[in-house]
Amino acid sequence: MTTFVDRVELHVAAGSGGHGCASVHREKFKPLGGPDGGNGGRGGDVILVVDQDVTTLLDYHHSPHRKATNGAPGAGDNRSGKDGQDLVLPVPDGTVVLDKQGNVLADLVGQGTTFVAAQGGRGGLGNAALASARRKAPGFALLGVPGDASDVVLELKTVADVALVGYPSAGKSSLISVLSAAKPKIADYPFTTLVPNLGVVTAGSTVYTIADVPGLIPGASQGKGLGLEFLRHVERCSVLVHVLDTATLESDRDPVSDLDIIEAELKEYGAGLENRPRLVVLNKIDIPDGQDLAEMVRPDLEERGYQVFEVSAVAHKGLKELSFALAELVSAHRAAQPKEESTRVVIRPKAVDDAGFTVTREDVDGEPLFRVRGEKPERWVRQTDFNNDEAVGYLADRLNRLGVEDELMKAGARNGDGVAIGPEENAVVFDWEPTMMAGAEMLGRRGEDHRLEAPRPAAQRRRDRQAERDEAQQEFDDFNPF
Repeated sequence: MTTFVDRVELHVAAGSGGHGCASVHREKFKPLGGPDGGNGGRGGDVILVVDQDVTTLLDYHHSPHRKATNGAPGAGDNRSGKDGQDLVLPVPDGTVVLDKQGNVLADLVGQGTTFVAAQGGRGGLGNAALASARRKAPGFALLGVPGDASDVVLELKTVADVALVGYPSAGKSSLISVLSAAKPKIADYPFTTLVPNLGVVTAGSTVYTIADVPGLIPGASQGKGLGLEFLRHVERCSVLVHVLDTATLESDRDPVSDLDIIEAELKEYGAGLENRPRLVVLNKIDIPDGQDLAEMVRPDLEERGYQVFEVSAVAHKGLKELSFALAELVSAHRAAQPKEESTRVVIRPKAVDDAGFTVTREDVDGEPLFRVRGEKPERWVRQTDFNNDEAVGYLADRLNRLGVEDELMKAGARNGDGVAIGPEENAVVFDWEPTMMAGAEMLGRRGEDHRLEAPRPAAQRRRDRQAERDEAQQEFDDFNPF
């Protein structure tokens, strides 16, 4: 039996970028031909895409953990790593993406609409890409950046022009089955409809979709029955149709009171449903008592301003008039919608005083801690191999050029104070020393490999060797005066 799922929590993880390669080119008669380490590949993204063939979130209910592939590491001979493959997840039309706090991240409506739920990490640069006039032979490469990982909530809100609402067993499923080609489950007991059913109706030149929503009862907006689970499926509709049962066997119910209760639930739920155009359908007039009750309550409903139709889904009475009336309301709603404009790219340049990072002071156990936050410094830290002194010095130079050292001084940082780069749960912490930030005083001429310098003339090499022998002889004479 197929299960309908319209709300899931999805755990997505993008692929991490591949590490760059630190390599030196070697060939016959040229063992040190310069850096040739390739870049790491980009990690794959996790992308949500609207697919009209998908109608439920059932697959993600059973398998909520999804991960894209990682990028491959770079290799020598300037070979870049392969990019990770994007993971494309099809979702139904009308899927809303939220974070765990309930904030809307994306509203996916329309075939092919996409949303990147998790972005793949950058690949690390190899030492060939890091070489420059000052750094001819870097002995390090950058690490790949980990991919994004997040928890998102997917909620399906049915995309339909018309929504049928009413009590259980009011005849909504029967009505949609005769107005369209939809074949919902129909039975004579409450809550037969457990999932929203969609049908396509053609009335003249107008084609519209109609949704049969599971029956509502008093308290549905607070979670009673199935109402709270499925009221979200009428949020997108342009027209509401109250389907009222004129042949109910319950003595405490009648069409007018049913209408008042459903209207109260719609108003309590909110989402603008109280302002949608609506009309009333008095169903089951094929039953004698139903026809009599419909004629009795119709004047009262019309006095309230409702457009009322008496129909019988079983006997196919009044369906044509209802279908064309709905088409007229749908067409009017579509005409009132603003026309879609061509896509515009809005460029919002950063402020001239935006440094791209912030420095804030915190007190931890009575000691000052200066926290640096920003996309660049945090990414640079993740790309650094802290087991390589040259890579650490390169990071220090980058931070210094970005202005981190100047901002730390302005914030009152002193020699030996703690500095943390990144969020509290995943930060790199070190004791700050201003000279270390520039790096040159600690590591000297980084990246300049004397093995790759141009060869000296033969005469110069002989003079250098003789000078070394003379220096060694002098040291021996000083140590042995006899």
